[in-house]
Amino acid sequence: MAAEADDEEGPVEVPWRELPAGTLDELLRSWVLREGTDYGHREHALEDKVASVRRQLAAGKARIIWDLESESFDIVAAHR
Repeated sequence: MAAEADDEEGPVEVPWRELPAGTLDELLRSWVLREGTDYGHREHALEDKVASVRRQLAAGKARIIWDLESESFDIVAAHR
């Protein structure tokens, strides 16, 4: 799996399209559950939230980042 790093200790972008489908699903679910994002006055199902993040990844609006130092991932807004 190819990843881009700014330096040896910096975060790397995870090429999410190369992840097995099940791994990506679990990663997205995990992030949505820990993020606790406010989706407004209406409740949204977990799968709806996961689908929303997946659409943002596909549109290039979000990226998955792996932090080498903390050995953890995050999903962040993509800077164009």
